Amino acid sequence: MSLVSASATSTRIAIYARFSTDMQREASIDDQVRVCTAHIERMGGTVVDVFTDYAISGANNNRPGLMNLMAAVRDGRIDMVVAEALDRVSRDQEHIAGIYKQLTFAGVQLFTTSEGPITELQIGFKGTMNALFLKDLGDKTHRGLEGRVSQGKSAGGKAFGYRVVHQLDARGEPIRGDRAIDPAQASIVIRIFMLFVSGHSPRAIAKALNAEGILGPDGGAWQDTTIRGHQGRGTGILRNQFYIGVMIWNRQRYIKDPATCKRVSRPNPPSEWKYADVPHLRIVDQDLWDRAQARLDGIRASDRSQKAREREFWKDRRPKHLLTGKAYCGCCGGALATIGQDYLACSAARNKGTCDNGRGIRRNVIETLILDALKTRLMAPELVKEFSSAFIAETNKMRAEAESGRVLVERDHAQVSRRLRGLYDAIADGLRTPGLKGQLEELERRQADLERRLSEPHASQPRLHPNLAEIYRAKVTSLHDALADPASSTEAIEIIRSLIERIEVRPTEGKGFEIELIGDIANMIELGLETKKAAPGGAAVLGQYRSSVKVVAGAGFEPATFRL
Repeated sequence: MSLVSASATSTRIAIYARFSTDMQREASIDDQVRVCTAHIERMGGTVVDVFTDYAISGANNNRPGLMNLMAAVRDGRIDMVVAEALDRVSRDQEHIAGIYKQLTFAGVQLFTTSEGPITELQIGFKGTMNALFLKDLGDKTHRGLEGRVSQGKSAGGKAFGYRVVHQLDARGEPIRGDRAIDPAQASIVIRIFMLFVSGHSPRAIAKALNAEGILGPDGGAWQDTTIRGHQGRGTGILRNQFYIGVMIWNRQRYIKDPATCKRVSRPNPPSEWKYADVPHLRIVDQDLWDRAQARLDGIRASDRSQKAREREFWKDRRPKHLLTGKAYCGCCGGALATIGQDYLACSAARNKGTCDNGRGIRRNVIETLILDALKTRLMAPELVKEFSSAFIAETNKMRAEAESGRVLVERDHAQVSRRLRGLYDAIADGLRTPGLKGQLEELERRQADLERRLSEPHASQPRLHPNLAEIYRAKVTSLHDALADPASSTEAIEIIRSLIERIEVRPTEGKGFEIELIGDIANMIELGLETKKAAPGGAAVLGQYRSSVKVVAGAGFEPATFRL
């Protein structure tokens, strides 16, 4: 089967190869490239680039190699894509159809050494077959794991307190799913249960284990959630029935988010859970287990009552605080968590005991300081002047680069147009050669691509108002006032939060705090633009800048710093 037309020598061909996670052999990439290269050379073509993805599923569209390939297609650097088979490009129906649509729009042919030139019919048929293959593979894997569980073998990860048993069968194949008790870790499990039933909280237990340098199940620090887990999902040390010789499987399933291509867990109903007795793996005796579950039930009932009272108390308050997800501990980098209703404190210090910063700061104190810093310091005249100089320099650079690129495109367009006129004249004079049609089609495709790029509008640059600082301060003051109005507080909070990139709080000697505010200069400048909406291209320039200012609680501001 012919790979390309008679103009193969001038066709720019790219190879795409993918090493799937289910193939388990990196040499597969080299094999695919070798097969494709040999096929192209036999047909007289030339390879201009090779794009590869290692150990990435064909159902995942966020592959670096594939994304680079499609970028080259959009830039007009490729005329044909060659792969070993269509499932190397994608096994997802939606993805392969989208890829084919983009290739067709760009005038790029898709060819595989096993199927030949790819058409719409093959996209539909192969896409369906590949999707069925993935579903069948998932079903077979699930059935295999269920059979393993029925034999008392583990079908999941390794729980804390156990080790994987490595052994081979009579054929030399590994026997999977066997577990054995790890004595050292098992003693820690028993200790956790003993501490809990004696009145210690999961948080206190986590702190004690971290203080002794004992690593958690994931090899890192212990957290209170690692110990108490989730009641509905049966997770956590205190709720894991594996410790009493009962293995539970199929509590959750995983589905792929079509937007991110990442696996997302979904709980299965208890009726679908699979149980297997493994008495030889029991670590915790029944009496200790029952006492721990009784205390967990009591805490859960108390928490429900407390949360109901808190909802009643807070029902008229703002549902989202100004600094939620923005404030961090300056000592360890951990997030600041809400303590009660009025304080913020380091979550790592409270939940893990891995940070020495145990001091809390009142929410209203830090919010007042941050609002004041946003209003009076982050857009000080000296900062505006410095930013404006850098902003103008960057916009001039971007404009020069854009104009330089357009000159090159115009030059290429003129050259292609001259060649086309020459071919048209030759055809009019009666010239007929085997390769003439192929050359004509290639040049016309190239001309259309260049004309499309020339027709794209220029990105205009945002204008900076001469009174930018004054306009910004007036708008922040207005937002500050809007916080007191229930009708506008939610919107005001979101706008103010968009001005804040990050806040770091460090305790100082005495009872003070040093607060570093890193503001989002792009959103700040947008408030001062002459139009409400930033002009096209403005975000690309503004988004490169960040400004920061430090304040000390109760002691005014330190000199501001500006970073580019």
